Amino acid sequence: MTCYNKISAPGKKMAILIDPDKLSVQAILSTVYTANEAGVQMILVGGSLMSTRIDSTIEIIKKNSDIPVVLFPGSLMQLSAKADALLLLSLVSGRNPEYLIGNHVLAAPYIRTTNLEVIPTGYILIQGGNVTSVEYISNTRPIPADKKDLIVATALASEMLGHKLIYLEAGSGAKIHVSLDVVSEVKRRISIPLIVGGGITSSTIADEILEAGADMIVVGTAVEKNVEKINQMMAAIKNY
Repeated sequence: MTCYNKISAPGKKMAILIDPDKLSVQAILSTVYTANEAGVQMILVGGSLMSTRIDSTIEIIKKNSDIPVVLFPGSLMQLSAKADALLLLSLVSGRNPEYLIGNHVLAAPYIRTTNLEVIPTGYILIQGGNVTSVEYISNTRPIPADKKDLIVATALASEMLGHKLIYLEAGSGAKIHVSLDVVSEVKRRISIPLIVGGGITSSTIADEILEAGADMIVVGTAVEKNVEKINQMMAAIKNY
């Protein structure tokens, strides 16, 4: 089964995000072992900045887990043929051409030489209560959290452009997660899978976002701080 099929299959899912710059090798191993035991469906690898070689991180994960590894690249430096798939992110909430198509053009020849499963993804950054790394690095402004109509219209346009996933992102370490009302309305209006990340710090929040309509949640900062969050949030998912 392809990674896209895993995401789009019936049922609720959880992915953990591993940023190699934020975790030691031992912490990565602890995260992977816990993810294995909890039944996490996917591991994303990436970050806004990255000085650690992404290949070595992926090798560690794949040596110790059968969970699919999907690239969540913050830059062209974060591509690797060792992963299973790539979320080819178009930052459709912003108007910086480099993050809409520019970097994609530069990356395309390399990607074509790999066996990576490419999943075109509409990436929508939403205000999360603080200035995130994504906002600063991409030189784009997030959509205000209370502009539900604009968020929905952006998601619809992304789907019409041919993206296979919509990813609503409040940003790494966001103080405020994407509102349940926004999640619910976006899910009601689109016909492709919906991923939600940023500010998901507890099993209660995870459960609420899934109940609102997310097909998959992505958790990074909370797991970096406490690996047991994986078990707690997967318990919420198993209620569905």
